[in-house]
Amino acid sequence: TRRGGSPHQRLEYLLFDVPQSNLLIDGFPAVFPNQTEMAYLLRPLSDQIQEVQNFREKKRGSSLFNHLSAVSESIPALGWVAVCQKPGPYVKEMNDAAIFYTNRVLKDYKDTDPSHVEWVNSYLSIWTELQTYIKEHHTTGLIWSKTGPVAPLSLFGAPSDVTCPPPPPPPGPPPVFLDNNPKSDDTAAQHSALFAQLNQGEAITKGLKHVSDKQKTHKNPNLRSQGGRTHQASPAKSQNPSSSACAPAKKHSPVLELEGKKWRVEHQEQSHDLVIEETELRQVVYVFSCSNSTLQIKGKVNSIIMDNCKKLGLVFDSVVGIVEIINSRDIQLQVMGKVPTISINKTEGCHVYLSKDSLDCEIVSAKSSEMNVLVPEGEDDYREFPIPEQFKTVWDGSSLVTEPTKIAG
Repeated sequence: TRRGGSPHQRLEYLLFDVPQSNLLIDGFPAVFPNQTEMAYLLRPLSDQIQEVQNFREKKRGSSLFNHLSAVSESIPALGWVAVCQKPGPYVKEMNDAAIFYTNRVLKDYKDTDPSHVEWVNSYLSIWTELQTYIKEHHTTGLIWSKTGPVAPLSLFGAPSDVTCPPPPPPPGPPPVFLDNNPKSDDTAAQHSALFAQLNQGEAITKGLKHVSDKQKTHKNPNLRSQGGRTHQASPAKSQNPSSSACAPAKKHSPVLELEGKKWRVEHQEQSHDLVIEETELRQVVYVFSCSNSTLQIKGKVNSIIMDNCKKLGLVFDSVVGIVEIINSRDIQLQVMGKVPTISINKTEGCHVYLSKDSLDCEIVSAKSSEMNVLVPEGEDDYREFPIPEQFKTVWDGSSLVTEPTKIAG
């Protein structure tokens, strides 16, 4: 499944990665709008989807965050009109993404507040009914009229003689499927280096440098005024799409600062001395779009969220709530103290090093691969256990029974 990135990126994948010219509908060649026209026609829709997802990111401390996440993860289903062959399965995929979070809502409220259960059922029914509609009327996608009127680009603020590609998506985390597949030798070497750093145990802090108050953004107003406005979740929308259509993507500056109760660690690259040490129990740590870096969190915090990161090592003392890894790749995680729950979602490659005090940790995974848990043995050794990725489900006469599948060899 090729997912990830902003709604613009997902819709552009649907528009430009599918060989539309080779499609047949009822035995005749399919007719589609010009790609540039289609991009502008769908831009208002993708803008609204982006607004929904931005709202969710701003409400990470909300008690209804799982509700917002269910909506945010599934709302791209509205882009089914750009799917050329099988829009029904695409909507189902979005619905499955919502179920990951609605299951959490059911777990939290099924015995206390039935209105939340009713909300889950009502919301999921939107996508199941949409699938039914698509199956009945648009099984192979929309059929475009050969003789109908063409929507002029001028209606959307674009000139009729557009010669450059459609506007690029707003800067943000690169989707997982855009990886350039580095050479295996280079990947192995980077893996080994990161593994060696995390496996130092208590000695990992010896190579870290102290960051003075003058170097901390949240304690130095001068630094905050220089770089504080460059890390907004989404850039301002251009009023004239054609003026920025061919502009290169803007590169974000790295961030490590305390914003209210949230530590923001964003866009860090090749940084192996990142430390958060002045922590409190109520604080959360949000790590976003970091790569080839190592972060240490001292003390006890409420929760840690790692989103769209790549080749990142995280060492932390203790967490009261949950450590959540989303849309990431090649993650090394080491617990020095205690953590009750670790959630791994849509992640490829994740090694979790548990401490002796955290062996009772619950690890919840979904849509992820190459996951391993390392349990301490002796003083400095670890024993590695893979997390199952394949399951077998059978009917036992009264219900479905699911268990991990062990593959020999």
